[in-house]
Amino acid sequence: MEKVARVKAGEDLKKAIAEAVDSIGGFKRFINPGETVLLKPNFNTADPLPASSDPLFIKAVGELIYDCGAKIVMVGDSSTMSLNTRKTMQKLGIFGLEKTEQPLRVYVFEDRKWIKKEIPGAKYLKKASLTEFLDKADKLILLPCLKTHCYAQFTGALKLSVGFMKPSERIRLHLRNLQEKIAELNKLINPSLIIMDARKCFISKGPAAGEVREPGLILASIDRVAIDVEGIKIIQSFKGNSLAGVDPWEIPQIKRAEEFIY
Repeated sequence: MEKVARVKAGEDLKKAIAEAVDSIGGFKRFINPGETVLLKPNFNTADPLPASSDPLFIKAVGELIYDCGAKIVMVGDSSTMSLNTRKTMQKLGIFGLEKTEQPLRVYVFEDRKWIKKEIPGAKYLKKASLTEFLDKADKLILLPCLKTHCYAQFTGALKLSVGFMKPSERIRLHLRNLQEKIAELNKLINPSLIIMDARKCFISKGPAAGEVREPGLILASIDRVAIDVEGIKIIQSFKGNSLAGVDPWEIPQIKRAEEFIY
């Protein structure tokens, strides 16, 4: 299993993010000058962290990527099926990131094409239509939050990839074997880096609302399974959590991802 860096967030968020990534080689290990980088945060709803990504966290990551000489930093997502992504982003203030000193380009996945792709060797999810932006970026960086999930037990780096999927296809995704399908979907997703905002987390319910605790951490890894397992252990460290007594490696999305995507 790959290393997962854990850094206390402190008052300087950008510094903490840099320290976490430095622990696994630094941003220049992942980003080359002139590249286009896609950031995938969590804009599932317009609820505050840990339900959705903090714009200041995204801004800090974007600045660190530009410092490596990246040409373009894109931010994109698609909200939960029942919500309008553009309105969700507006409520969260995400479009303000386009007006900063080092502007990020913000995209609503529904505004552009979806590309249908086969998932070789899949048992539960044979194909999926994914945003064209995955093919437009040189590098992909996932920015998950840390939280429990009322249907999938846990949502972190693996579950974040559902936001790449065409909303109308997510209905069938949730009907049965949700966790295994999440894992198989990740076969089509190839992130270079994952940075998890674990300053706050839900220890029960989720994904839009739940019981909040404050681990005060930033995690970084190149391994979606490893960072999710670490996130689950953090949630389990708090009394009253809904994952108590659960072996992280036996959670279906973790188990299927470990055997299928690597």
